[in-house]
Amino acid sequence: MSYTIPAQTQIGHIHLKVSDLDKALSFYQDLLGFELKQKFGSQAAFISAGGYHHHIGLNTWQSKGSKPAPTNAPGLYHTAILYPTRKDLAIALKRLIDAKYPLTGAADHGVSEALYLNDPDGNGVELYWDKPKEEWPVDAEGSLQMVTEHLDVDDLLNEINK
Repeated sequence: MSYTIPAQTQIGHIHLKVSDLDKALSFYQDLLGFELKQKFGSQAAFISAGGYHHHIGLNTWQSKGSKPAPTNAPGLYHTAILYPTRKDLAIALKRLIDAKYPLTGAADHGVSEALYLNDPDGNGVELYWDKPKEEWPVDAEGSLQMVTEHLDVDDLLNEINK
């Protein structure tokens, strides 16, 4: 029997194993701007955007002091954080630049514009915004045609002054 998950279904949150809770909070809270909702000593924290109970859980229960997971092993490729507007993504980029935090990549995917970086534990993070659906590239049959092209970072930063 075929089943299709309801269209309104969303990914509610992720929960990451980290080696150092304070370093992880410095990245996700201080740099990216997530709000701390609850903290359990030096072992776990739950952070949110917009007052939700948590979008990201962080814990050291099995990973305190550990080295990052190998990049050539199965596991999480990246966590994608969707910003509501292009200007919000531009502001995030400016914060990263001001903090001298390194990007691992940037791309225009036709459907979205994305920035890529790693958190302090080497977990991949994508910061992106979706372009309006009517701008998404489709072929003659109407099938989505995502791409990976150069992102004009200067044009993105110009969004801040609009």
